Amino acid sequence: MGDKVGVLKVTVVQGKQLVIRDLRTSDPYVVLKLGNQVVKTKVINSCLNPVWNEELSLNVSQSPGLLNIEVFDQDRFKSDDKMGTAHLNLQQIAAAARLKQVIKAPPGESTKIRTILPDSDNCLVRESYVSCVNGEIVQDVWLRLCGVESGELELKLKWVEDQLPTTPVPS
Repeated sequence: MGDKVGVLKVTVVQGKQLVIRDLRTSDPYVVLKLGNQVVKTKVINSCLNPVWNEELSLNVSQSPGLLNIEVFDQDRFKSDDKMGTAHLNLQQIAAAARLKQVIKAPPGESTKIRTILPDSDNCLVRESYVSCVNGEIVQDVWLRLCGVESGELELKLKWVEDQLPTTPVPS
């Protein structure tokens, strides 16, 4: 993955109109993959419009690439069913994090740095903005789940740069 430059904090907010994989409902959870890292949310039982509001953290390198997202239905006696996949290119938020030193956003204000439009290369439902809010680089996204009849996922991303260790000054 390369040298670690920070941490991507991903809040899996909610899902909308997820597909039915059990008799009348599903028991969804979300899996995030970045490089060889895998993290997942808790399971929300019997829900097609789940609200997780769960923050997951992933280490990021200089060129983070794609964040892969999978939604599954937990099954007790057989393998879990796929409820859709999506991906998000992290280059935009990574580039904005590098620009952060140049941007002097006033405290308490939000500055839009980049706008990403839905197209055939991404899973965005609507346009997304990478912003600097109170000195933090953030992005809110709605992603369309692929490979299934319906389903959307809301994520909130926050880029946290690694702090260089401070060397004590001799007295």
